[in-house]
Amino acid sequence: MILLVAAGATLYSAYFIFHAAARRQHARPHDVDQHRLHAQVAISIVATPTASVAPTTVTRHSMPELAESNQRYLAYLPHSGYHNQRIALENALVLARVLNRTLLLPPVRLGRPLTYKPFDVLYEASAITKVGLEYCSREVSHDQDPPPECDDYMDYTYVSWDTLVDMPSIRSEQPILDGWNFTDAWLHDVLNISSAAGDIFYLKDATRKQYSFQDVFTLDPPARKFSEYIHIDMLARRPERLIQLGTLFGSARLYLLLKANFLLRKHIRERMVFTNDHLIRAASAIRVALGGTYLGAHLRVSGNIFEWSAPENTRLAWWTLLHGALGFTDEEILELEETFFPEEDALEPPVIPVDIPAMRSPHPPLPPLPVDASPASGLSCRGPLHRASHLQQLNIPLFIATDAHNPSANPVLWRFIRTFPCSFFLEDFKEHTRALGQLRSETDGVPLKRFLMPFLDAMVVGQAWQVVGTEQSTFSAFVADVLWRTYHGFEIVQRG
Repeated sequence: MILLVAAGATLYSAYFIFHAAARRQHARPHDVDQHRLHAQVAISIVATPTASVAPTTVTRHSMPELAESNQRYLAYLPHSGYHNQRIALENALVLARVLNRTLLLPPVRLGRPLTYKPFDVLYEASAITKVGLEYCSREVSHDQDPPPECDDYMDYTYVSWDTLVDMPSIRSEQPILDGWNFTDAWLHDVLNISSAAGDIFYLKDATRKQYSFQDVFTLDPPARKFSEYIHIDMLARRPERLIQLGTLFGSARLYLLLKANFLLRKHIRERMVFTNDHLIRAASAIRVALGGTYLGAHLRVSGNIFEWSAPENTRLAWWTLLHGALGFTDEEILELEETFFPEEDALEPPVIPVDIPAMRSPHPPLPPLPVDASPASGLSCRGPLHRASHLQQLNIPLFIATDAHNPSANPVLWRFIRTFPCSFFLEDFKEHTRALGQLRSETDGVPLKRFLMPFLDAMVVGQAWQVVGTEQSTFSAFVADVLWRTYHGFEIVQRG
């Protein structure tokens, strides 16, 4: 009886909260720039006339001439770097499919990120565009002192998701509507949706970890690190034509126990592999130059937590590579540390975390690592090869993908360079990446090469014989869980 009473009280409370939230909805401020209201996203990566590669084209997704009154939509607010936006997109696609709603899809922002803020602040910031500032691409390029409004023009850009990942196959399976930003005026003019008429249900988050979405009803505490959970079936019962969510970032944001939903998320994550033709050609050329068989390390050492923990993280990755990939024992690795780094204090072996999600998706054994693996002719190793027989396998090429500036001179990365004489970075392949310098965003003229290089870095390291990453990095997790496994024909790893 106590459990029944508690369950009834919980259901009543949830019902009350949702209806109270609906009454507290606030209309979004109108954008004063009318040119921004109707901008459609059909942003592609294009090459300048001097480019030696064919441009990547993107189909322009037409907007509906007249929205049907019974059409229902889902929107969300992306933020932060590329991989945080990618995770949010995965979650949004799953929710839209489960809720049987059309997803309103903004473009992906590359470069300086839009940081997370509580809903109302992020909602307004998402409406700001570069429309009307196109002249800045010329001013910044040729003027040493560009006008103030052009100060950050080249720091970021927007492109369509279709230019980077396999969105066309997802579009064939569920309805998606592209837009530059979804202001009140745009919603009213294009979709005939009005917040004043009660057409929109806002679920506003005050913190990044407020809401988790679950596909089963439970009286248990909210899933993992989130403070509240929303039952997806309750969202499905919302009558409003548009459900406007805030952040959807977080691999664990969706707590999916129903098999169909779990498999749906897996299917969508598999489509997040980079499919851009320019990047594929460059990555393939670099793989050939490395000899086809090599090791890979994805090392984050810049910015906030990764810079502070770089020594510990790189040592852990180094140990994981030697122990997990090459089969060295703890005693042998400690001896290598004493030999290669005599200036360092002796430390205990790090605790290599057990990767439970990866263990749930085992893959077939890898083919034996060739003892004579070496880079192709024309690519010289950084140092002399090891002569001792027990160190021969350390002569295999190692490709290090990293966000370090001038990585070959970065002292944190010397742990790998001293151990693997044939260590290489993306900066060693300038000729292979030259064509990317011709690419510009079609929408604002911003050069794209510097924004695309981290993706190319990840693609090259993802094709390695074995790869290690950086703890707590969503980028490294993507490389190991999705890219590396997809390139090797294995099942991807799901986290969350």
